[in-house]
Amino acid sequence: MKWTETQRIAEDLYDKYPETDPKSIRFTDLMEWVMELDGFDDAEGHCGEKILEAIQLAWIDEAS
Repeated sequence: MKWTETQRIAEDLYDKYPETDPKSIRFTDLMEWVMELDGFDDAEGHCGEKILEAIQLAWIDEAS
């Protein structure tokens, strides 16, 4: 899984952290959590604020 797979990442985060409000997570924590997901295989340097925002928004949609 790569950073660009924002929807899949959001679904995995929702499954792994069902009690977490995605609006309350800091981007530094979000990046760390994504990199710890099973099957995630991409470099930290390939991620930026826009990607983290897209993941967060997709996670918000998944949680609602």
